[in-house]
Amino acid sequence: MAKLWGGRFTKSTNKLVDEYTSSISYDKELAQEDIEGSLAHVKMLGECGIVSPEESETIRQGLQTILEKVKRGEAAFSIDQEDIHMNIEKMLIDEIGAVGGKLHTGRSRNDQVATDMHLYMRNKTKKLIALLEHVQSALLEQAKQNVDTILPGYTHLQRAQPISFAHHLLAYFWMFERDKSRLSDSLKRINVLPLGAGALAGTTFPINRRRVAELLDFDDIYPNSLDAVSDRDFVVEALADCSLIMVHLSRLSEEMVLWSSQEFRFIELDDAFCTGSSIMPQKKNPDVSELLRGKTGRVFGHLIGLLTVLKGLPLAYNKDMQEDKEGIFDTVRTISGALQLLAPILETMTVRKDRMRHAVEKDYSNATDIADYLAKKGLPFREAHAITGKMVLYAIEQGKYLLELSMEDYKQFSPLFAEDIFEALKPENVMRARESEGGTAPHQVEKQLKLAEEKLAQA
Repeated sequence: MAKLWGGRFTKSTNKLVDEYTSSISYDKELAQEDIEGSLAHVKMLGECGIVSPEESETIRQGLQTILEKVKRGEAAFSIDQEDIHMNIEKMLIDEIGAVGGKLHTGRSRNDQVATDMHLYMRNKTKKLIALLEHVQSALLEQAKQNVDTILPGYTHLQRAQPISFAHHLLAYFWMFERDKSRLSDSLKRINVLPLGAGALAGTTFPINRRRVAELLDFDDIYPNSLDAVSDRDFVVEALADCSLIMVHLSRLSEEMVLWSSQEFRFIELDDAFCTGSSIMPQKKNPDVSELLRGKTGRVFGHLIGLLTVLKGLPLAYNKDMQEDKEGIFDTVRTISGALQLLAPILETMTVRKDRMRHAVEKDYSNATDIADYLAKKGLPFREAHAITGKMVLYAIEQGKYLLELSMEDYKQFSPLFAEDIFEALKPENVMRARESEGGTAPHQVEKQLKLAEEKLAQA
């Protein structure tokens, strides 16, 4: 089959070249965006008198017919036409005749593919924001039910201080809020139109680029035609944003894996989101959470891959840039699937409040409050810290926890201790004492919940 660009060539393309360079196997995902851009382009061509009104309408109707076939899954894509652009153009010519060949007037595949990618990223970015909001809602609902639930807080995966479980969950809410903010901010750079830049230098036809931007709801156009066709910063930015989202998903998934283990038993994941073992009947494995954690690597890989492709490219367009698509397509699928699963996992998990409470009663995570107690009585904090460290060592040697020591034990270390130390060291009072803004005290967590609800309501 003759190539639509084949006029200058005397030989057919080697079949191996066709197979190696063709992108239709994956860029067919851009079919709707490609047609959307073409509909705006041909409308502009008609308005500018570059094609007649009748030709513009005939092409428009042909594109609409192809669009319906694409939506129904009836469009047949061919490797002989290399990519989505040539496939759509060939379908159009087959549908309406030679006039379909006028669609490509005043543009190049270089600015066309860039436009397709901008349209794709705009659509997918908005969908990712919506999916993040669903996860935030799930976190918020669990947090509301667990303001007074006491959880051992950790640093270095060592017991640190008792905290509200709601406070812990809301930490992830704010991570995802930053993710949404980054995605929203990226729309400013995504929503810039490259179409009309031509292959690299613009076009001799009297096109109206700003009219196309208006029709496609873009905020602006690229001011430089070379930059317009060679820019993939917005794809790199999306991959970087998605990499950070996956970092946050992975950290939360890791905690769910730990918390659901027999060693912790802080939560129980719903059976619908776990699997069993082929050999060990007792097993209930958090496989979904593990895969959410594991798929982070492939998203990181796509980011590094595209950065590596772009770092040595001269202006303007190069065939290497074809490699921008599979990575971002896979990333969007990966992260969309992860977010769609995470929300119901959070919604259905059972919180073992008794286990969490038992854990904070059997550790030394209230030790900081001894140091604070002494400091409030006038002792320099560094001295209070040293005394508390010695008390912890003494308690360990005695096989006791701090609340199990007697007043006589306490008086050995400082005459400043009084009976109120035992109230101060109760886990619920340790948690309630953290009243600084943003702290884990239930009153502060309630404020945080209200702020989180307001953020979601603004979305």
